[in-house]
Amino acid sequence: MAIVHQTTLKPTKLELVTGWLPGRPWYRAGTGAPALEKSGGFRLDDPAGEVGMEIIVITDTATPEPTVYLVPLTYRGAPLPDAEHALVGTMEHGVLGTRWAYDGCHDPVLVAELLALIEGRAEAQDQNASEAPDPEVTRSYTGAPFTGEPSAPDPVDDENGTRLPAPHGTTLRVHRVLTPRPENPPVRPDGAIGHVASGWQAPDGSRARGVFAVLEPH
Repeated sequence: MAIVHQTTLKPTKLELVTGWLPGRPWYRAGTGAPALEKSGGFRLDDPAGEVGMEIIVITDTATPEPTVYLVPLTYRGAPLPDAEHALVGTMEHGVLGTRWAYDGCHDPVLVAELLALIEGRAEAQDQNASEAPDPEVTRSYTGAPFTGEPSAPDPVDDENGTRLPAPHGTTLRVHRVLTPRPENPPVRPDGAIGHVASGWQAPDGSRARGVFAVLEPH
């Protein structure tokens, strides 16, 4: 399992995302720059132990009603080839040195592990502690077992989120703007064959829950 270092980051993750977010097609513009707060999320482990992966829930309080975004990030010790378009920025990590942060939907390692989580072959990890699974993350899958190596991501970003081709002709849809659901835990949406859901801290201090990603038939 990946180690969570208690150290400094310059700039911070929120500072990186603040400059990157307004250029996304799914950004809900407020008045002026985003005012971001970290509201939740979880980590995924790279089986090779090279790439850090974090699914971050971020709330923008600059909009008339707070907007909750899902921002998957990967952290690498060297640039990801042919992925300049997906670079969020670089950070100086107090232990690991320079880290290149990427939009995780454009990183093949995160996409593969997110699919593994949906299928039940990977386990979500606590965002802030080492070797600690996150029991709040739920998932389901009713399709055939995935076979072979997943292809490199070819995501389509639009105002509704991010869509990626997945095994067996399916589509992985990542919800970039999160909507709370009344069920606890949130159930798989109608028509989907797989999903991932979890919770986050709502602006009023309550615990909100919703679907983060769904796997849909072709």
